[in-house]
Amino acid sequence: MSLVNLLDLLPSEMESLVESLGAPRYRGRQLAGWIFGKGVTDLGAMSDLPKDLRQALAERCAVGLPEVERITPSQDASRKLVLRLAGGSRLQSVLMPDDDRLTLCLSTQVGCGFGCAFCLTGTMGLGRNLSPGEIVGQVLVARRLLEAGLRITHVVYMGMGEPLANYAATVKSLRILTDPHGLGFSPRRITVSTVGLVAGIEKLAQENLRVNLAISLHATTDEIRDQLMPVNKAFDLEALLAACRRFPLPVRQRITFEYVLLDGVNDGPEDARRLVRLLRGMRAKINLIPFNDWEGSSFRRPALQKILAFQAILLEHGITATLRWSKGEDIGAACGQLKESVTVGRGRAAAELTAP
Repeated sequence: MSLVNLLDLLPSEMESLVESLGAPRYRGRQLAGWIFGKGVTDLGAMSDLPKDLRQALAERCAVGLPEVERITPSQDASRKLVLRLAGGSRLQSVLMPDDDRLTLCLSTQVGCGFGCAFCLTGTMGLGRNLSPGEIVGQVLVARRLLEAGLRITHVVYMGMGEPLANYAATVKSLRILTDPHGLGFSPRRITVSTVGLVAGIEKLAQENLRVNLAISLHATTDEIRDQLMPVNKAFDLEALLAACRRFPLPVRQRITFEYVLLDGVNDGPEDARRLVRLLRGMRAKINLIPFNDWEGSSFRRPALQKILAFQAILLEHGITATLRWSKGEDIGAACGQLKESVTVGRGRAAAELTAP
């Protein structure tokens, strides 16, 4: 019988688990406190739980954390974590400090099956989905590596994989992260990014999670987006933006649109003006991401003058547009640079795309 990974469970499910073992429900909250609050993974060390309960739990459960295979530091103080999962698959997480913020970038899949032309992760194909516990486990592992006095302040689902293609595990991990008896993050400090899976966006809108939504947009016409992002052939710009307009936003929250600037592809003045028109009337902000190069890519980063001119057009029309110089570029940990060796299954993206 395989052991239950306690990281897959909500605190309320831990309460039900201990109740099924003959203990009062509050013992489940204590169990969650040890794991999520104190980071303790040894059931035997949870001293305020009765010994017979600890023994019963140990016979059925474990706290399964990913193994840290290597840590690569960046000159900008970011750290890329290569984590090995049970079964040998690897994934990457990235710790990114920025003034008083410390952001953890999480993965939700081993590899990715969506084959975006500018993204190195897409060249891996899809290995497999992560479980809720494997997503949550990245937070616990990263937290153990922090120096005294530091804490993770923000979490972004922007690592390997498409979060909404692993919908159930992503949503459950979000509930664990935001549960007061779980990891206790404010939803306002969590961002879920998607390539634009309209059905997933519409489902997420019904979850009442109140987390931030980020859309990987990257083009202002279907013709260009079809070439950059094959998903656009299933969910075109009109359908995607309509879903975004319907997405419920808490007060003071906006949808973030991620836009990778590719030299000669999507970085012209007319692209900027079209972007203004597409987002008109929407509570939105734009992260402009100068392309992060990787070996074998046919794309290039635009000159700084072109990048600033693109941003200026957006700002002139009252759109919040921030240049996001990605952390960890020197260690292959920046946006679009994550890749690990993986045994690829049937989910491998079939399309091989080149720059238009």
